[in-house]
Amino acid sequence: MVVEAQLKQLAPVTWVAGTVISRNDAKLATEVEGRLKKVAEVGTRVKEDEVVARIDNTFVNLEIEELEAAVDREKAQLLFLREEVKRLQRLLKQNNASKTRLEQTRADRDIASNNLKIARTRLQLAKEGKWRHEIRAPFAGVIAERYVQSGERVDKGDQVVRLIDPAAMEVRASVPLQSINYVAEGSTLTLVVEQSEKVEIQGQVRTIVPVGDERSRLMDLRITFKKGTWRIGQPVRVALPTANVKEALVVPRDALVIRRNGASVYRVNGDSKAERVAVSIGIAAGDFVEVTDQVQPGDQIIIRGADRLRPGQNVNIIPAISQ
Repeated sequence: MVVEAQLKQLAPVTWVAGTVISRNDAKLATEVEGRLKKVAEVGTRVKEDEVVARIDNTFVNLEIEELEAAVDREKAQLLFLREEVKRLQRLLKQNNASKTRLEQTRADRDIASNNLKIARTRLQLAKEGKWRHEIRAPFAGVIAERYVQSGERVDKGDQVVRLIDPAAMEVRASVPLQSINYVAEGSTLTLVVEQSEKVEIQGQVRTIVPVGDERSRLMDLRITFKKGTWRIGQPVRVALPTANVKEALVVPRDALVIRRNGASVYRVNGDSKAERVAVSIGIAAGDFVEVTDQVQPGDQIIIRGADRLRPGQNVNIIPAISQ
């Protein structure tokens, strides 16, 4: 089987470790204290804004009832004083009421109006507190961990569950600072994961976190990829360029024959015979490797069975599938 030696844009790469993560990964905590009445089970799929945990709200319900009664009381008092002001205004025109009494009633009316506003605000605060007795999912996802159980008491700020969105996957890799110069946002990188068989796909750099760790000298890289069968937490290898891209004459790795005296490839000459050609190996990336010296673009290079050939041996050409 043969392929043509070809010119290709290539850069040397180093392989770094990465991990599939979710962009939406949250540990949900309580905003109030109390006894837990409900906590979603691990593995439960929830929709955005769905309740994942509920804290006993008996006392806040009683407070709301009390404040609703207070609002009704202040409302009735204000209504009475408004009517009283109108009555005293009529009597004052008839000289049957004093101006001082009217002014005092107006002041009482204004105080009652303010008291009603305060009562309504307190009622709204109590209702907001009741709403916060329920922990809701900020995004759709799966409950990955549960830190407390139903019936346990929690304090404000205690973590209750961990919620992960499995649909928002990306790869996180820690990259040496010296390699960042050859990667930019939008760059295409090769990702490899070992499953039942080797799976290789292309990913795109979403962002480079512009802060390096002062001890490890590593920088955080985030890479998006098309959704497949990968899972969150799965280890991934990332091919990271270590130099600028250049045009190189390349052949598949399988074409190389490595011996003690050096590397070579077998080329098919014009007489359909195998011709051994010594080469110097340059940079490698993916399935391709740069070769120099006697190979030219378009040369027919044998990629299957080359290690069993002898110079001058007749060959039958079977073109390889286009790479």
